[in-house]
Amino acid sequence: MPESYRAYIRALHLFVDMDADHFEALMRGTYVQNFPPQVELISEGEPSDFLHVVLSGSVELTSTWNGRETTMATVRPISTFILAATIKDAPYLMAAKTLEKSRIALIPSSDVRAVFDTDHIFARAIVTELAQCYRSVIKSQKDLKLRTSLERLANYLLRQQDRVNGAAEFELQIEKRRLASFLGMTPENLSRALKGLQPYGVEVNGNQIRINDQADLLQFAKPTPLIDDYAS
Repeated sequence: MPESYRAYIRALHLFVDMDADHFEALMRGTYVQNFPPQVELISEGEPSDFLHVVLSGSVELTSTWNGRETTMATVRPISTFILAATIKDAPYLMAAKTLEKSRIALIPSSDVRAVFDTDHIFARAIVTELAQCYRSVIKSQKDLKLRTSLERLANYLLRQQDRVNGAAEFELQIEKRRLASFLGMTPENLSRALKGLQPYGVEVNGNQIRINDQADLLQFAKPTPLIDDYAS
């Protein structure tokens, strides 16, 4: 593995403070692979053979039931998926596929579990990561259960605006069909919801979003860190 890739992985909070020898043990079995767009990396229900690290590109996590599919999350560099299945040695609860050309590091799950048992700093980092994932799931459930579709969309747009340092205009980083699925809506409902936000100063041109009256949108959306801050 090129040294630059090792440095990227080492810098992740999961690995940054762990014992150097244990990190090297993990890297010995790790390999990096480039994938074209729309390649299925894992299937729902498969054994969790690898912990994946997205080094470049993006990966969509999805789930299906009874002929229906929903988008659960989009993973971007530099981050891992799916850690819980790796630690529990349990089947993946989601499928994953590349959205664009992506470079992925694959760390054998058995190696992760072996180091988890011996490196206490690494184990604490994993517990912290899993706790953060749990809190994100709770916030996502609160978003779905407590808000209308229009309120969910408004808060989603405000979160995206935060990611571009509050710029009035920004581009959606996800297809509208996938965004609708992520927000628990149909594409038709998403289209109506985007129009429904026009009175609050939201302009839509393709994937370009412009928020002309942030104060009005904030008053309608009523964001709260207990739902919308996924970093805490």
